[in-house]
Amino acid sequence: MSRFSVVVPAHRVQGYLRECLDSVLGQSFGDLELIVVDDASPDGCADIAAAYARRDPRAHLVRLPERRGAGPARNAGADRATGTYLLFLDGDDLLLPGALAAADAALTDAGDPDVLLFGHDRTDWWGDVRAGGDDLTGDPLAVTPAAWNRAVRRDFWTGRHLAFSTGPYEAVVPAHRAVLHAGDRVAALDRACVRRRERRDGGCAHAPGERHLTVLDRYEDLFTAGYDRPDAAARLYPHAVRHLLAVVGDPGGLPRKERPEFFRRAARLLAAHRPPGHTPASPEERALADGSHRAYRRLERSAARGAALRAQLTRRRKQLADRVKRTAYRAELRTARLDPHLAVYGAYWNRGVACNPAAIHAKARELAPHVRGVFVVSYHHRHRVPPGVEHVVADSLGYWRLMARATYLINNSSFPGGFTKRPGQVYLQTHHGTPLKKMGMDQRRYPASTHNLSFRRLLAHVDQWDYSLSANPHSTETWERVYPSASYRALELGYPRNDVYFTATADDVARVREELGVQEGQKVLLYAPTHRDYQKGFLPRLDLERFATALGPAYVLLVRAHYFYGADADLAATHPGIVDVTGHPRVEDLCLAADALVTDYSSLMFDYACLDRPIVIYAPDWQAYRLARGTYFDLLSGREGETPGAVATTEDELVALFRDGAFDTDATTRLRSAFRARFCPYDDGGAAERVVRHLFLGGA
Repeated sequence: MSRFSVVVPAHRVQGYLRECLDSVLGQSFGDLELIVVDDASPDGCADIAAAYARRDPRAHLVRLPERRGAGPARNAGADRATGTYLLFLDGDDLLLPGALAAADAALTDAGDPDVLLFGHDRTDWWGDVRAGGDDLTGDPLAVTPAAWNRAVRRDFWTGRHLAFSTGPYEAVVPAHRAVLHAGDRVAALDRACVRRRERRDGGCAHAPGERHLTVLDRYEDLFTAGYDRPDAAARLYPHAVRHLLAVVGDPGGLPRKERPEFFRRAARLLAAHRPPGHTPASPEERALADGSHRAYRRLERSAARGAALRAQLTRRRKQLADRVKRTAYRAELRTARLDPHLAVYGAYWNRGVACNPAAIHAKARELAPHVRGVFVVSYHHRHRVPPGVEHVVADSLGYWRLMARATYLINNSSFPGGFTKRPGQVYLQTHHGTPLKKMGMDQRRYPASTHNLSFRRLLAHVDQWDYSLSANPHSTETWERVYPSASYRALELGYPRNDVYFTATADDVARVREELGVQEGQKVLLYAPTHRDYQKGFLPRLDLERFATALGPAYVLLVRAHYFYGADADLAATHPGIVDVTGHPRVEDLCLAADALVTDYSSLMFDYACLDRPIVIYAPDWQAYRLARGTYFDLLSGREGETPGAVATTEDELVALFRDGAFDTDATTRLRSAFRARFCPYDDGGAAERVVRHLFLGGA
C-alpha cells in the first residue's frame, strides 16, 4: 500500500498533462501511486497516460467509456486507489517539488489526521506566479472548497461515503463535508504544494453560463446532510454566504440576466438555514439576507464607481510616487553622506540572489560583517530571495535611498532606473560568464542580437564601473575591447560563483543528487543549451526522449533551459529519465551533481571546466549561430584551448558518443585540460575571499 494515491482526471488537457504527471512522478517522496482517469478525452490524453503507465509501475490508467465530468472521473480514480491518503490533482496543474515529502511529514507530525489542508499558488499564461490567497491558520472551512488543496485519508473517505458531485462545483460538497466530519482531526500545511494554471482560454471550469446556478444545489445538499456535531450547519453558514456572494459578483460567471434569479434563490436558501442570532457581516450580506437584489445592485454600482475612482487615484499616486522618489533621490545625492558600511548587490537584471554577487555577498557576511549587504530584486522575483538576505524592491523609494547612500555597488548586469553615480561610490561589475559570443561594442556588427540596444547608454553605464571582474585572460582582453573606458580596471581574481566547485565535499554532492532523485549508481548528464537571439522560446535541437532512451536507465538527464525562459522548459518529454531543472535555484548544484555536461554555446562550459569532468559540445546549428551572433573562437575546431571535449553536430553523433564511450577518452581529457588551463586559471576556491578583501578590507 502506498502512502499517497494521486488521482488525475484528464479531459482535453493533452498540452499540459505530461508536465502534470512529471510533477507527480518526479517527487522526491516516491511512495505513491498515480491514477490517471481518461474522461473519454477526444485528444491524446489517454495515449500520454498509457505511455507513462508502461514506463513507470506506479502509474495507472483508468479509461471511462463516455465522458462523465471531473467529479465522477475523480470518483472512479478514488475507487481504484489503494494508498493511505487520497490527493486529487487537475490534469493542467502541477504538484510542486517537495510537496509530498512535506505532506508526509505534516501528516506524521499530526498523528495521521483524516484531512490535511495545504496551500497553493497560481500562474498565468505569461508565467507570473502569485500566492493562492488561502489562510491555512484559520477556520479550515474558509479554505477554498476544492479537490486539489487537501489530502484525505482513504478509509475516512470511503467510510463517510464521500464523493464528488456530478456537474459543476463538484468539489464543494465533499470538501466541506470532509472537514465537518473530521472535526478536530484536520491538520494544515502552510506551504504551497500545488500550482494552479490559469489558462488563456479560461478552461472548462471557468466558463460563464447558467451552470453557476448549480452551486445553490450544492449548499442545499450540505445544509440538509447529517453531521456528528449539531453545530456543523452553523459553522458552515458564514462560508456559504461568502461563497454565494462571490459567485453572484463574478463578472465572468453568471450571465447578467440570471443574476437576479440567482440572488433570490440564494436568499431563500440562506433564510431557510440561517442559524439563530446570525448577523450579516457586510452591507452585501445584509442585502442578501433581505433578499433585495436592488439594494445589492446599488452597492455594486457604488463599488464600481469607487473602483474607478481608486484606479484613477492609484495612477495619480504612482505618478506622484515617481516624482517623490526622484526628488528624494536628488535630495539624498545633495545632502546625504555615503555610508562606508553599505553595499548594494544585483544579479541578472533583478531576478534574485545569484551568481558572483551572491557568492561575494555570502563571503562578505563572513569576512566583513560590518558591511551591510542589500540585494535589489524586482517585485515579481522577490519570492526568490533566500531567508536571512536583506533585499529591497527595484525602483522603490527604499531602493533610491540605498543607491544614493551606498559606498559599494556590485552587479553582474546593471542596476535599474538609471542612477547617478556619486563621487566615492565604488562599482564592481562582476559579469556573468566568459565570452564565447560577441559582446558589448562588438555586437554592432550583429544587429540580430542587439534588440534595439543603445550603445550610447551602454558606454555611459561602462563609465560608471570602477572594477571589472575577470575569470581568465581571455575575458580581461575581451572586456577591455568591447567595454572601452578609462574609468575601470580589471580585477583578475577569478569567479566567486565557481568557488563551490573546489570547496564542495562528497557529502555535498550526494545531498544534491538525492534532492534531485538520482538513484545510487546512476550517472547524471546535465543538458544546458543557451539562448538563441533569433528564436523565441526553448526549442532544443535534440529529441530528448530518444536521447534518454539511448542512454538507458543507468543515466538521468537533467535539462536546464536558459533563465530567459522562466521557471521551466515546458518540455513535452515524458521519459522517466528526464528531469526539467530549469527552475532549480542554483545551477552550481546541478553542475556538482552532473557526471558530464552536454551544451552548445553556453558559458556554463567555462564554469563546469573547473570540475575537470567531461564536456560534450552538441552544436547542430554552429554556422547559423556564428553568423547571427558572432564568436571569439571556433568552438568546434578541435584545437587545444578552444574545444573542451568531444563534439557532435547531429543527434546520431551525440548518441554514438555515449553509446561507444567516446565522450570521455584520453584525447578528450587532453582537450579539457587545455581548455581548463586557458579559461580557469584564477579559479581555485578562493575568488570570493580575494574580492571581499580587495573591495571591503583594503586588500588585506
